[in-house]
Amino acid sequence: MRRTVFRHLIIVAAFVGSARAQTAAPVRVPFEREVLAFEAADRATPPPAGGVVLVGSSSFRMWGNVAADFPGVPLLNRGFGGSTLPEVLQLTPRLVLKYQPHLVVLYAGDNDLNAGRTPADVLNDYRTFVSIVRHALPSTRIAFVSIKPSPSRWAIADRMREANELVRTEIARDTLATYVDVFTPMIGTGGRPRAELFGPDSLHMTRAGYLLWRERLASVVR
Repeated sequence: MRRTVFRHLIIVAAFVGSARAQTAAPVRVPFEREVLAFEAADRATPPPAGGVVLVGSSSFRMWGNVAADFPGVPLLNRGFGGSTLPEVLQLTPRLVLKYQPHLVVLYAGDNDLNAGRTPADVLNDYRTFVSIVRHALPSTRIAFVSIKPSPSRWAIADRMREANELVRTEIARDTLATYVDVFTPMIGTGGRPRAELFGPDSLHMTRAGYLLWRERLASVVR
């Protein structure tokens, strides 16, 4: 297992180096404390291989009861911090590959756009993520949850839509990938985000928001 993970770390380094060369975007230090906590939990209760792994930013991290929302599904939530796609790429061996999941559900790109990265950057990093996963796990399915329309980030809504459409078009050519649209049903009357789906910070979701996500993911997370 250690040799396998080391080999994939080398692969990730190559992919991330290429992505950084293309985008010139700095990659922050990963959220090591959170990752170490995941690894301690794995040692205490080793999870079975072949399940479902959720990975990405705080919208997943804060979905505390996600396993209960999908009863009977061997599901691991590995959302961490306020992560960006480059950080997900760096940590994919430790948070995804070692579990050998049959399905990976990714939510990322939201923080990237807010930090000034472009929709094309999101697409390129999504492609890199797929390449890393498929190199190690050729038959594993990938589901991409679209960037959500947070009220606090509504000023970049056009970039959200563009990034979502770029990834959706990419996925349309991939028989092992699924695009999960949460953007559209989170928009209410007047074309604005539905306030009841978001908490006081107008960024993270209420329970109602997660129930909507559960409904959108029900046919995918099995």
